This record gives sequence, structure tokens and C-alpha cells, in this order.
Amino acid sequence: MDFLAKGRNVIDIEVEGLRRMSGSLDGRFEEAVRLLHERLDNRGKIVVVGVGKSENIGLKIAATLNSTGATAVVLDSQNALHGDLGLLSDGDAVLALSYSGETKELLNLMPFIKRFDVGVVALTGKWDSTLGRLSDVVLDTSVEREACPLNLAPTSSSTAMLAMGDALAMVLLESRGFTEKDFARYHPGGSLGRALLTKVSDIMRSDQNLPTVGMDADVFAALDAMNAARAGACVILEDGGGLAGIFTHGDFARCFRADPLLGGKPVVDLMTKQPITVQADALAVEALRTLGENRIDDVVVLDEDQIPVGMIDSQDLARLKIV
Repeated sequence: MDFLAKGRNVIDIEVEGLRRMSGSLDGRFEEAVRLLHERLDNRGKIVVVGVGKSENIGLKIAATLNSTGATAVVLDSQNALHGDLGLLSDGDAVLALSYSGETKELLNLMPFIKRFDVGVVALTGKWDSTLGRLSDVVLDTSVEREACPLNLAPTSSSTAMLAMGDALAMVLLESRGFTEKDFARYHPGGSLGRALLTKVSDIMRSDQNLPTVGMDADVFAALDAMNAARAGACVILEDGGGLAGIFTHGDFARCFRADPLLGGKPVVDLMTKQPITVQADALAVEALRTLGENRIDDVVVLDEDQIPVGMIDSQDLARLKIV
């Protein structure tokens, strides 16, 4: 048995299912996003309900919604009829998950859900199912076949349902104007939280740890400043303290190959003018993005008056566990 080929076949089947679902998206998806957006804007929440594998997918969808500022809870279909319906309120939206649209436990619950003033969005593979008829908006998550070789275990269908939930959450995020700063409020832990909550001014090299020289300095002076601060670059300052340029160890290495006697030359002749900069009040994640997009190791930090007040070395981000 070729395990590798069979593994790829499973993935290919699921990918094809996702492509098919993507191509079938229509105005009902837009209607679902608007319904969820409206309910959230009116201080409602999103209640996710499903049974079996659909409930497992629902847990992930709810977690994604919560992490992007869309309040969501999961309603256990078994316990709902014994008191848990208390978490449902008028003005909420319900995401009902069932591939067949005929799941008995969910259908038994739907009449009681409909007694509330809620909007129901169904994620199902059977748009004309009983669940579909009981819903305000139906999103089609049908697949031609499961990736299971027996065509029985939920595989392609559960992947499609998860992807549809992600699509709803991400489009809802954009439509509500959710920003990186909002995202940071819900992700304080780990390297992601540190990158999103930490400002450039909190991690930059400053004061005696910021190597600087004036425009009249030579290359030797710039290297001495770098070595003293154990930095990979030196900021060149204008007479009034403004930014003239930056000179890095990389600049020195490249120039040294052409001229081994460059040490006494003016550093301004070899520096990079108008270097890449970030603002001191920017988030650390912006500095991380700036370094990556420009493929540089050092970035100069400016204050509100555009005066150099610090520098960020890519190695600092790793040391501080920002990356």
C-alpha cells in the first residue's frame, strides 16, 4: 500500500471540495454576514449549535469568532432542553451546523430556538433539508464525496463546514473594522500577544545602548560606537540631532572588500541615506513587519519630531521572544 499517495489523495479530495464550495458562494453568504454584523452591533451574540462532529467544528468556529471580537458561545444540544437555553437571548444570531440538515437532536431543539427573536444561519450540505427550511439563511457546505475511502466518515464535509465558518469570521472581522490593536486585546499571551501589545519604545535600544556618531566622524569612529553598544549598526546624526543615515557592519564588510584602507574615510560617504525607520509609539509587530518586508536587520526609531531615539536589531526581537 502506498501510504504517501493515499494521504495525498485524501488532501486532494478535500481541496477539491473547498474549491467547489468557494465557487458556489452567492448572495446568501453576504446576507449571513450582514445578519451576524447587525446582531453584534446591537449587542447580541452568536450562538453556535451542532451535534457530533458538527459540534466539534462549532467549537472551533466559536473560538475563532471570539478571538476576533465577535462574541460567540456554544450551545450544547443535549443540555439545551434542560436549562442551557438560558444562554440564548432575543437579538442573538444562531449558527446551526448539520451536514444532513436532519439531525434529530438539533431539529428537536429548533422550535424552541425559534421562540426567541433570533436570526438563524444554517451551515448544511442539504439546503432543502428541514434545518434549511427552519433557517433564515442557508449556506451550502455540500461536497461531492467524503475523503474517507468508505465515503462515510465526515472528512471533506467537516473541512468544508470549518472553512465556511472561517470565511464568515474573517469577512465579519473586516466588515466590523477590527484592527491589529483590537486583536491584541484578545491575545495577550505568547509571542503573538507580546508582538501585538508591546510598543517599539519598549524594546528599542536607546540612550547608551544606541550607537550614534556625527556627520564628521570617520568609519573607525562608527565601528567603535557599534562595538561599544554591541550593535550591528550605527546611526549617523545631523548637527541638529536629526537623522542623516545609518552605517551597518554589512556596509563595512561590503566596502572593505573594495578598499581595505577605508577606516579613516568619512562615514557619511559610505552610510545609507534615508534609511528605513519606525515610530517609537508603533507596535512591535510593525517593526517586525518592517524588518521582514525590507529584508534588513536594523531599523532606526524616530520620535514624533522625527529625531532618532532608538534602534531595533532583529536579534533583539528573538531575545525578547517577540518572534
